[in-house]
Amino acid sequence: MPSGENHLGEMARDVVRRALAAGAGDAECTIEEGDEFSANVRMRELENLKEAGSRAAGLRILIGQRTGSSYTSDLSAEGIERLVKSAIELAEVTTDDPHAGLPEPEELGALSGCLDLYSADVDGLDTDGRIALARRAEEAALDADPRITNSEGASFDSYAGRHIFANSRGFAGEYRSSSCSLGVVPVARDGESMERDAWHHSARSLAHLEPPEQIGRTAAARALRRLNPVKVATQKVPVVFEPRVAASLVGNLFEAVHGMLIYRHESFLAGKLGEKVASEKLSLIDDATIPGLFGTSPFDDEGVASRRTVVLERGVLKSYLLNTYAARKLGMKTTGNASRGLAGNAGIGHGNFFVENGVQSPERIIARIADGFYVTELIGMGVNIVTGDYSRGAAGLWIRNGELAFAVSEVTIAGNLQDMLLGVEEVGNDLEFRGSVAAPTLKIGEMTVGGK
Repeated sequence: MPSGENHLGEMARDVVRRALAAGAGDAECTIEEGDEFSANVRMRELENLKEAGSRAAGLRILIGQRTGSSYTSDLSAEGIERLVKSAIELAEVTTDDPHAGLPEPEELGALSGCLDLYSADVDGLDTDGRIALARRAEEAALDADPRITNSEGASFDSYAGRHIFANSRGFAGEYRSSSCSLGVVPVARDGESMERDAWHHSARSLAHLEPPEQIGRTAAARALRRLNPVKVATQKVPVVFEPRVAASLVGNLFEAVHGMLIYRHESFLAGKLGEKVASEKLSLIDDATIPGLFGTSPFDDEGVASRRTVVLERGVLKSYLLNTYAARKLGMKTTGNASRGLAGNAGIGHGNFFVENGVQSPERIIARIADGFYVTELIGMGVNIVTGDYSRGAAGLWIRNGELAFAVSEVTIAGNLQDMLLGVEEVGNDLEFRGSVAAPTLKIGEMTVGGK
């Protein structure tokens, strides 16, 4: 059995051949290898350090329409033999599923060209240099203002690895990826008032990571503006989501267009393709083809080429997000959104899932509001995708006469996702990808803010 870094692609193809020889009608093999690093600093002292490497293979096979899967971190000849045997044995005791199966050969493929997913500088920085970045970020936060009296810590994390995939229908592909992130959580105090906030940034390369001093100062400023919060009376007002929390709302919309929830009728958007379900100001895109971003890849976890899918176009629901299985259940075609770990059937994931930029600056959006709530943090998980009911704990800043006037905490915001989508009145022009889910500032015309 081939082994070693330069032979993992051939190993994946060989695992597929072995599975077919053992009786599988179809097979697909995934191999992952990578190195991860994490350093945590608190109050200028190193708290913990982790460095780990991993390499493992997963196999999924079909005998007729019965599926079996297994995985192993033992890539020796004996380990691979057990991997194949285990998958075959599991398939033999499962039941037929008429929708099981690999994508059709014409659906398989990969994007060509450089997608900027890997940078050698992530691997090139030594351990002391990585710890120093975390220390510098925390130091900048602690030095920003005398009221920054404590810290919950700063962290630097990185990853570099390879993803290899091959199946029995002629597809074989691989790509390398890297990432690094830096964040800090300072604590501000003014008399009896104590508040924390955070700021972080992630990038594919060190060269594109925000400077640690900038991250520290931003985190400090966010903590300071939360001091001495009040609890407002319960009322219905406009609600503005800053980009970071607007991304959380977009994450809820991903669940609502998730193909498996759609075919189970467990989403409020089931059966609404072609209908106007949101404000015409809102367009929602899934795009795994944008170079350098965290949701980008040349192919999905079934070997289907990545693509750009318009989910909402000016408020009209245009597409769900599907893997091969969900597509067959719905009588549709995969959208290239298969996602899975090493073992098991593919689930559904997103690429870069985002609300398209609007035209208004966030300052202009806020300036037009007499009384409203600017949300900077959401707490809890009170979202029902079946009904759309939405209720989350929240903190942020109160808008009064077009300005951010004072801090607010210990409130809830409540509504229904169907009404919230239709109630989007403004979309900001400040879209920035800080992860694979992103949104600009969003203003919803009216929600219930529950306070005292």
